[in-house]
Amino acid sequence: MSRRDRSLASAMLFLVLLIALACESKVASGDGPIIHASAKAAPTPDPANTITIAAVGDIMLGSTSINDSFLPPNDGRDLLKPMMQHLTDADITFGNLEGPMLEGGTSAKCAPPAKPKADEVASPAITPKPSGTPKPVRCYAFRVPTRYGKYLKEAGFDVMSLANNHAADFGEYGRISTRKVLDGLGIKYAGGDRLRFSTAFLDVKGKKIAFVGFAHNNIVPNLNDLETAKQLVIAAKKKADIVVVSYHGGAEGEAAQHVPKETEIFVGEKRGNVYLFAHTVIDAGADLVIGHGPHVMRAMEIYKGHLIDYSMGNFATYGMFSLNGPQSLSAVFHFTIGFDGKFVSGQIIPAKQEGRGGPIPDPSGAVIKKIQSLSLADFPTTSPTIGDDGTISIK
Repeated sequence: MSRRDRSLASAMLFLVLLIALACESKVASGDGPIIHASAKAAPTPDPANTITIAAVGDIMLGSTSINDSFLPPNDGRDLLKPMMQHLTDADITFGNLEGPMLEGGTSAKCAPPAKPKADEVASPAITPKPSGTPKPVRCYAFRVPTRYGKYLKEAGFDVMSLANNHAADFGEYGRISTRKVLDGLGIKYAGGDRLRFSTAFLDVKGKKIAFVGFAHNNIVPNLNDLETAKQLVIAAKKKADIVVVSYHGGAEGEAAQHVPKETEIFVGEKRGNVYLFAHTVIDAGADLVIGHGPHVMRAMEIYKGHLIDYSMGNFATYGMFSLNGPQSLSAVFHFTIGFDGKFVSGQIIPAKQEGRGGPIPDPSGAVIKKIQSLSLADFPTTSPTIGDDGTISIK
């Protein structure tokens, strides 16, 4: 190489270095773009001025409603441990408690058929003979042992939703027992069967955080009743700095992964227009809306600077849930909210359930890919940016 060529190469190298230094300076000062392999990097939140919520979907740690074979190994002690670190490293940890916690009791859902009275018994001459062995009827009423409450406490749960279609599986006795267990553990609850139990309040970093719970039945605040929902959120906002709305709604199963903008009907029940409900409660003052009930993940949306997660799927559902295909996907969601109530950033920590259930880490990140695709399909212009690493940010 000639001296002239060497001089020219040196000059070009010097120019490249100058450009690189200038770009680095602009990025450091916030004037230049920050490039991420898959998504715009979320801003680093100021921990002093934000609240981080770890949230998960349905939790049913094991049931004695049929027999003890539906309880997990080691009596459930290990069920939540694989994901415990991600549950305890937030200011508030939330989950949906799918089923009452009690000992004994009876369920009207699973009561044996009443025996006919003597004068109602048909004549033996016309009574048909049974053909074959009758198949056992599987009862979907859950009864979680009260001793399992301590596992929720150890895993860091601060507040639970009691608004779902299984909270009343064992009637009033089951609801009272559940509240007693949670009260004894110092765990708050929202969406109960009395007006005073509809909203839970927590004090964090000098701020009051409200959780309001809704479901699709008339025992608890009903997400089909939009006017009452608005009033409950308005009342909560008067007392709290940040209002989180949790709802149990929408159809169920693999066919229910997308968010329709209409009322969903499932097994003859009105399961709510979750799109209209979420927008309505944010208009009324809610700062974050988190859904559960479909047993699958659904899309995320940003509405007026607030995040809506339309379904967080199953989290820890042992023994009596279908965990096939998309119903096996699980996650811990971290949502960071500013003191002004606006969404700052988030993170999806991927998990899955195998066998009979219980969340374990999923290095494949399948749940992230699923939520990415659902969000872009259902809300192409209003979905958040979801990175391949699970980061959530506003576009």
